[in-house]
Amino acid sequence: MTENNKLRCVVVAVDGSEESMKGLQWALDNVKLHPEGSLVIIHVQSPPSIAAGLNPGSIPFGGPSDLEVPAFTAAIEAHQRRITDAIITHALKICADNNAEVKTQVLIGDPKEKICEAVEELHADLLVMGCRSFGPIKRMFLGSVSNYCSNHVSCPVMIVKGTA
Repeated sequence: MTENNKLRCVVVAVDGSEESMKGLQWALDNVKLHPEGSLVIIHVQSPPSIAAGLNPGSIPFGGPSDLEVPAFTAAIEAHQRRITDAIITHALKICADNNAEVKTQVLIGDPKEKICEAVEELHADLLVMGCRSFGPIKRMFLGSVSNYCSNHVSCPVMIVKGTA
């Protein structure tokens, strides 16, 4: 493969699942980067407002129903940061075990949209992601991030399936 055929930017989306980490390992084993190229690991964290949907709720007997509990929201945000840190740390360990230098990005929002936005902003040549292989019912309600991304990004997408 000549240097002109090597990729300049490869984005690997990780969510902490075994399948997404298999996608990362696949990228490390198979992708040939241009000398100035980069492998970018991205993780998308749910916005606090979605997680805060677990808010304790309204105060009974006529209390305000839209009261926001700052301590509750802060606790959710701190918990999300710990989860994100663990996911990124795990991904970086896989990269270190493979002597690979990578960049990381943590985004907040809807994973489908944020992954697609990151791919476009980074001018990625390839998106690599895992697929959890949800059954048809779960997929109907939750949607498939990999399916959405494969239909909405302008670069090729490699979907690494988990073991069924």
